[in-house]
Amino acid sequence: MASLGQVIFFMMITLTVVFSALIILIVSLSLSGRLLLVQSLNRLPVANLDQDHMLSCFLTVDSEQSLLQDVSVTWTKESLTGIIYSYEDGAESNDEQDSQYSGRVQIFSDMVIKGNASLLLRKVRRTDAGEYACLLSHSGGTGKVNIILRTAAFTAPTFTLSNGALTAEATRWFPKPNVTWLDASNNVLQGSTDVQQSSAGIFRVASTLQLVNVSDTYTCRIQNDLVAAHSDATVTTVITPHPEEITTALGPVPK
Repeated sequence: MASLGQVIFFMMITLTVVFSALIILIVSLSLSGRLLLVQSLNRLPVANLDQDHMLSCFLTVDSEQSLLQDVSVTWTKESLTGIIYSYEDGAESNDEQDSQYSGRVQIFSDMVIKGNASLLLRKVRRTDAGEYACLLSHSGGTGKVNIILRTAAFTAPTFTLSNGALTAEATRWFPKPNVTWLDASNNVLQGSTDVQQSSAGIFRVASTLQLVNVSDTYTCRIQNDLVAAHSDATVTTVITPHPEEITTALGPVPK
């Protein structure tokens, strides 16, 4: 059994080690700058192919410090050797930029000094899918946020009503979608669906619901499972003054 003197000795050794570690940590933080909390509004976004998309990256700035000093921003993508975009000393610095992003990306310098380093990606391609990192630093510290971008194609359907048959058509979907028809009580209805794929790999969807009732409400839902994008459209048929009234809602909803 250890004596009281041995217990005190070991306690002193332990405290010395703990305090030494704390001192080393404090010195390291003072030398490297403090860690910043860099955030994104959506870390699992879905981008529509051939459309522009904004990858969100920002730092909440204290009201007392409205503008940042010595700001630098670097966007990278996993598996790429080059960078996506770099901003330093008030200007772009893209000598090491990967060629597939040349002329397709930008940030907004007037927003960077306010802590917003969001990246605009133009005309999204399938190959743009992947994990991105936004590294933002200024005179007060450095922080990073990772974003996983998924790509899809999705459009709201257009509707035609002819001889008691209601047809919904959507020209741009990827991956291959499923179609579901519902009545006003959310009961599933049986429709006939034709899905065709273009040479570019994009799917065109046409689905028809037979023998619809005048003044009833129907919903056509188009969705694909990979990115869980969905399009809901509700159609109410009326006699006058128009043959149909249509309201639509469209949006990608990541799982």
